[in-house]
Amino acid sequence: MVRPVPAAAEVSDVVVKTLPFAVKSNGAEREAPSIVIGLMSGTSLDGITAAAARFTERGSRVNAELLAYVTRPYTAQQRERLAHALTGATPAEYCRLSFDLGGWLADAAIMVFSETGVSRRDIAAIASHGQTIWHEPGHSTWQAGEAAVIAERTGIDVISDFRVRDVAAGGQGAPLVPIADALLFADEVRWRALQNIGGIGNVTVVPPGGDTRSLRAFDTGPGVGVIDAVTRLLEPSLPYDVDGELAHAGTPDERVVAELLAAPYFAAHPPKSTGRELFDAAYARDLVDRCRVRGTKATSADIVSTATLLTARSIADAYTRFIPEPISEVLLSGGGARNRALVEMIRRLLAPLAVLRFDERFFDGDAKEAVAFALLGWLHLRGRPGNVIGATGARGARILGKRTPA
Repeated sequence: MVRPVPAAAEVSDVVVKTLPFAVKSNGAEREAPSIVIGLMSGTSLDGITAAAARFTERGSRVNAELLAYVTRPYTAQQRERLAHALTGATPAEYCRLSFDLGGWLADAAIMVFSETGVSRRDIAAIASHGQTIWHEPGHSTWQAGEAAVIAERTGIDVISDFRVRDVAAGGQGAPLVPIADALLFADEVRWRALQNIGGIGNVTVVPPGGDTRSLRAFDTGPGVGVIDAVTRLLEPSLPYDVDGELAHAGTPDERVVAELLAAPYFAAHPPKSTGRELFDAAYARDLVDRCRVRGTKATSADIVSTATLLTARSIADAYTRFIPEPISEVLLSGGGARNRALVEMIRRLLAPLAVLRFDERFFDGDAKEAVAFALLGWLHLRGRPGNVIGATGARGARILGKRTPA
């Protein structure tokens, strides 16, 4: 069910969806279900997703029922402040942004909570990923969005800062979604690849039954972040390439794509992760300049198509180089799954593999990462590890997150 919600002071185009959905699992139920709200703000800076999910453990699997989710787009001013923070702000600007972002995250949590129809006391916690400001794999990581503000505004315990413990344990701090891919979205008999295409692309290779000992995951490279940045450079009136229409109308420059794919990151073996510290605004400008040097008649559509092919080919090349497992299908989620041109390119490059949207097997892919962080919060409450060693390279399994009491 989709219905409009009264917008907050700085909110536009809020979308709320209430979706009854349960991931199937086998075995006897061992404990009462509990509800956690997951909050996610990704590298694409498009907005906040909040998802309320009820978790129940059954045997070796976890049952997740998605009660509702909210998509709260950032205003132009909010996006500008976040983008500025990624390139270098003052200490005062960072401090104010973190507190303000805590308020925006709290707004999203309150919106989705109001749609669940459950009592506040039934919400075990809010699990907030926050907004990554800086991520240096294996060294340091920083997510903004003050948890104390969220706790004060909502009256609910908040679990935040999920990445730092894994980094402290020698891990990449990313990707963290694989634990959800294993516990919630594994196929019982076949290998499955879950490919998220947010600002950055990442894949989880899930064995039958979701055995985390055999699970692997890594960042494939750029997702829609570079495509969005290139689109805004060339067509400032567009926030991104809507439905991939520009890419569809253009012809990609294969030589530019080949040059960019020669960068060391793409050849590095997993575990590995990346972000805007590599695929930033300067990277997008370099892509545009390369296309213009290669072809003086290159149109905006041609250049956006080139950026789109870069993402598609980086994903396909990663599968060829680093995924020997006999995967039976690929499930696409994130903003890139709505880009028709990108999806068509991926399907062509990965043929004969079956490439489906995540929502063709489960629920709306826009809610997937928020549900994953809700699961990380649920695991924290039970004193259970949330990282997958084969994905992050940490020295061992660790309980992730810091708890801020209401």
